[in-house]
Amino acid sequence: MKYIAHRDEAGREQLLIEHLRNTAARCKYFAAVFQAGQWGEIAGLYHDIGKYSDGFIKRINENGSKVDHSTAGAIEVKNKYQGISLPLTFCIAGHHGGLPNLGTQIAVAGDGTLNGRLKKKLQDDLDYRSYASEVTMDLKPPEMPARNVFKDQFYSGAFFIRMLFSCLVDADFLDTEAFCATDKAENRGRFADIPELTNLLLQYLAGFKSGGSPINSKRQQILQECKQQAKSAPGLFSLTVPTGGGKTLSSLAFALLHAKKYGQQRVIYVIPYTSIIEQTADIFRNILGEDNVIEHHMNVDYYGSNDEDIIKQKYKLATENWDAPVIVTTNVQFFESLYGNKTSKCRKLHNIANSVVVFDEAQMLPNDYLLPCVRAIAELVQYYKVTAVLCTATQPSLNKIFPQQMEIKEICSDIQDLYDFFKRVEFKEVTLPDEVALVAKLNQYDQVLCITNSKKEAQIIFDQLKGERGVSVFHLSTFMYPVHRREVLKKIRSCLLNGKPCKVVTTSLIEAGVDVDFPVVYRELAGLDSIIQAAGRCNREGKNTLENSKVFIYSLTEPAYGKTPAFVRQQVEITKTILKDHQDVASVAAIKDYFDRLHFFKGYNLDVEAILDKSNSGQFPFREIAEKFVLIKEDTRTVFVPFDASSEKIAALLRNGIRTRELLRQMAQYAVQVYEYQYQKMLALGQLKCVDNNICILLDREIYDADKGLLLNMEEGQSIFC
Repeated sequence: MKYIAHRDEAGREQLLIEHLRNTAARCKYFAAVFQAGQWGEIAGLYHDIGKYSDGFIKRINENGSKVDHSTAGAIEVKNKYQGISLPLTFCIAGHHGGLPNLGTQIAVAGDGTLNGRLKKKLQDDLDYRSYASEVTMDLKPPEMPARNVFKDQFYSGAFFIRMLFSCLVDADFLDTEAFCATDKAENRGRFADIPELTNLLLQYLAGFKSGGSPINSKRQQILQECKQQAKSAPGLFSLTVPTGGGKTLSSLAFALLHAKKYGQQRVIYVIPYTSIIEQTADIFRNILGEDNVIEHHMNVDYYGSNDEDIIKQKYKLATENWDAPVIVTTNVQFFESLYGNKTSKCRKLHNIANSVVVFDEAQMLPNDYLLPCVRAIAELVQYYKVTAVLCTATQPSLNKIFPQQMEIKEICSDIQDLYDFFKRVEFKEVTLPDEVALVAKLNQYDQVLCITNSKKEAQIIFDQLKGERGVSVFHLSTFMYPVHRREVLKKIRSCLLNGKPCKVVTTSLIEAGVDVDFPVVYRELAGLDSIIQAAGRCNREGKNTLENSKVFIYSLTEPAYGKTPAFVRQQVEITKTILKDHQDVASVAAIKDYFDRLHFFKGYNLDVEAILDKSNSGQFPFREIAEKFVLIKEDTRTVFVPFDASSEKIAALLRNGIRTRELLRQMAQYAVQVYEYQYQKMLALGQLKCVDNNICILLDREIYDADKGLLLNMEEGQSIFC
C-alpha cells in the first residue's frame, strides 16, 4: 500500500512518511529555540498518522468525505508517553481546528473537548494502525521543561502548549506549501538578517553630525545610551524618553544592536494604533530598506491584484508566521495571538521567541487586560529568550505587576534630567462655564489645538469656532474614514508649516503619535498620560519660549454634552488628585504616582475576564480563553462610506457580491466604526444598505459631513481604534 499525504493539481504525490518526517524536522528546529526540540520532533512525526486510515485513503484517491485524521496521533502519543503526553495530545488533536478545551473526565466521546476526542473509537474507516509499518522511529520520551509547568504552574504549562502548537502548525503548513505551492515557497523569506540590518542602521546614523542645536545634542546623548545599553544581558527593559527625544530611532538602535550581540532572530514593534504603525514603519523602511519591514494590522494591504507582484507576495507570506526580521504590529494582533487557540493566530508565536520586542507607547497597554498582558511579557522574557522594552514618554509603573524576581532595567541613566531638558510647555488648569466660554478662548489664537474626550463635544465646539471652514478651522475624529482624516491632517500640517491660521478640534486620536506642532493646546481634563501626550503636540520642536507655549487643562462646569464619558471618568478623578499633589504634573514622580493609583485603585479590575484565573486553573480552557480575550469588543459595526470615485467602485463590487481580501482592505480605508445602538438607529431610518451580515453601505450622504464626518445623535462613547 502506498500512503499519500498530498496530491497537487498536476497529480504529483507526496508520500505520507515523507510529510511526517519533514514536518518533524521543521518542528524540532523551531521548538529547539526554547529547548523543546524533542517535543517538536514527536509532535511532527505523529500529527498526521490518522491519514493511514482507509477513510483518508478514500478521501485522497476517490474524493471521499472528510475524515478526522488528527485524533489518531493524539491517542497514540497519549498511550506511548503516559504521564507527560498532555502538550503533545493538545497540539496534535488541534493542529487543524485549533486548541480545544481540556474538558472533564466524564466528557462524552467526540464532544469537541480534548478528553472527548481521546475517547473516540477509531475503527473501521478510521483505523490507523497500519502507521506502524512506516513510522518506525523510536523516539525517547522528552524531558519536561525545567519548571514544573504541569503541576504547580499551569499558566506556564498552557503557554508552553501554545508555543509548541505554533511550531507544529507552522511546520505542517510550510511542508505542505513546499510541495503543493512551490511558487509561494520560493517567494517566502529572503530577507536581510539582523547583522545586515544593523549595518544599514549604523550607516544611516553615521550621517548625523554631532553637536548642532541643544535638542539634537540631547537626542544624540539618548541614542548613545541606547547603543551602550544594548550590550546588557537580555531581559526586561524600559526606555523612558520625553516627547521629542527621538525614542523611535533610539529604540531601534537598542533593538538591532542587542539582537545582533545576542543572536536574536528579529525585532518586533508592538504599537497601540495603526496611525503610529504607519509612521513608524515608514521610518524603518527608509533606514532598513523597503523589503525588510513588515506591517501586520487591519489596514495594510499586501494582497495586490497583481499575482506576479513578488514583493507583495513575500510580505503577505511573512504576515502568516512573522518570519521577517522586522515586524511592526498592534497590541491587538500581538496579545490576542498569545491568548488565541486558532491555527491562523498561533502560527506566528514560535517566531516571537528569541526576539527583541519593543512595546511602543507602553502606557497604552489595555488596562482591562493589563495583568494577562504583563504575565505574557514576563513568560516570554523568562522562558523564551525574549528581550522586552517598555518604550514611552509616560512610563506606566509596572514594577509591582511583574513577577517579583523580574527587574525592569531603565536604559536612560537620568530620566528626570531628560524631562527637565525637554520641558517645552507650561501647564495651567482652567475652569470654564460652558462651550461658549471655551470657544471664546480658542478664538483668541490664530493657531490652537483643542482636544476633547468625546466626538460629540468635538463637533459642538467645531460648529462654534470662527474661521473659514476647510482653510483655517479643522475637525478630526474617528467618525471620519481614514482617507478623509489623512487629507485633513495634510492641510493642517501645511497651515502650520506656512504660519497660516489653523484651529483644530479633535478627539484623543491626535495624541497617538500624530506629528503636529501648535503654540497653544487646550486639553479637556482626562488621564494624566493623555494630557502629557497632548502636550507633545505643543512647541514640539522647542522653537518658542516656555512662557509662550501653554497647555491649558480645561473643564466645563455646565457642558452641553452632559457628564464626563464613563470610559474616562476614573482617570479624570485620579488626575484631579495628581494635580493637587504635584506642582509639576509632567514630572517623573507625578507620572509614577498616577499609574500607581490607576492600577491599584480600589475595585479597579486589571483582568476583567479573569484570564489568569482560567489559565491557572489546570483545566486548560484554550477555546474559552481565546473567546474571552478580545481587546476590542465586538459591539461595533462597520459602515462603508462611498464618498469619491474610488470608493464608489468599491461599493459597486461589494453590491455585486465580490469579497476578496484586497477589496475588504481597500474598503477599510473608507470605513467608520459605530456602536451597535447607533447602527440600529441608522438601519431603522433607512440610512444604510446591508449587503451581507458584516458590511453596510451608507445610503444617506447628508449624514456624512465634509468637515465633521459621520453625523449621528451621539451619546458618550470612546474613540474606536483597531
